[in-house]
Amino acid sequence: MSVDSDGTEDAGWDVDPEDEQGVAVLAALGRQLRAWREAADLRAADFGLAIGYGEDMVRKVEGGKRIPRPEYLDKADEVLRAGGRIAAMKADVEQVRYPKKVRDLAKLESRAVEIGAYRIHGIHGLLQTEDYSRALFEMRQPTYGQDEVERYVAARMARRSLFDRQPAPSLSIVQEEATLRRRIGGTMVWRLQLERLLEVGRLRHVALQVMPIDREVHAGMDGGIEVLKFGDGTAVGRSEGAFGGRPVSDPRQLQVLELRYGMIRAQALTPLESQGFIEELLGET
Repeated sequence: MSVDSDGTEDAGWDVDPEDEQGVAVLAALGRQLRAWREAADLRAADFGLAIGYGEDMVRKVEGGKRIPRPEYLDKADEVLRAGGRIAAMKADVEQVRYPKKVRDLAKLESRAVEIGAYRIHGIHGLLQTEDYSRALFEMRQPTYGQDEVERYVAARMARRSLFDRQPAPSLSIVQEEATLRRRIGGTMVWRLQLERLLEVGRLRHVALQVMPIDREVHAGMDGGIEVLKFGDGTAVGRSEGAFGGRPVSDPRQLQVLELRYGMIRAQALTPLESQGFIEELLGET
């Protein structure tokens, strides 16, 4: 989260010019906000002062150059006496507030009735705590600006709404042992992340497994795998070491990914053994 030049909290995130949907939605939103402000006979500077943001941020939001946070729209609705009509725009902003590639993934996850994944380098995004996620994004190279870090963290945390769905999708995740031992973010962040894994692993619709590093036979040496299945019988999958790493939906290609993932699950610790393994890791500190 960045700070405006006059010391007030920033209104949101920059718009990706290549995100056509986002650009269109935010341009329309900005025009409406400006019309409301001008109808109230308020200068941008005065309006910004009234809602707690700088004039520069007000102009960026109205110009469709900045994605406003929900609280920005709530304050605007109150100051402009819009009776909830500006606050209602939060639903439109919600559709474009996160990067397009994250929105596309979240859309697929929201449709999935079954998700299977094997992770090599880090904890699966759906299982991450906020602090663990932030630590991962902050160590990226080339580095992200703090504004970008916060946007990606918020997007990743929003994906966890999947756990609130009724019925919740069946979730099967295999984590390499190394991902659990690496203390991303420091010991406290790491411990809280392991506790989160134990918590999620106890859910009835979740099967969390650990692949020990001492396995001599390992079907996942070609890289991570993810397969999402939908209620209409279709599916999509991707693996770093198959089909150029691109998403696939052809049944024959999916069969290859499912075969590999099935072997990985068979070679990993059982969910119960995995819970015990994580508890032992926590006990070592």
